[in-house]
Amino acid sequence: MVLKEKYCIEINLNASPKLIYPRLSTPSGLSEWFADDVNAKGDEFSFIWKSSVQNARVIASKESKFIRFRWIEDEENKDDYYFEFKIEVQEMSGNTALIVTDFAEPSDMEDAKNLWESQVGDLKRLLGL
Repeated sequence: MVLKEKYCIEINLNASPKLIYPRLSTPSGLSEWFADDVNAKGDEFSFIWKSSVQNARVIASKESKFIRFRWIEDEENKDDYYFEFKIEVQEMSGNTALIVTDFAEPSDMEDAKNLWESQVGDLKRLLGL
């Protein structure tokens, strides 16, 4: 089994954390840019893309700051993998950045980063940025 490696990408959004956070943490917000449809029951989210469904659990969150999910399949394998959306406001400039943290196998790293950048591009368009 190949171990996954952690990576982060940072994208400037320059929008209010109060505007961004609901799009990262609610089924309706996530279905606008991240997946075709998203359902939630408690802390478990179902992400639906065309013909596939992946389930994740919210393992940590702080309003307007960050939300961290763990795929259920990684939970069963006892892996410490997760994906996280973190909103960071730079003190000096006041600019807002979204930092996405995820894990990928080394051979899939470039594709994984490109996919996130594409999806966050959809979020930027949704926010009018």
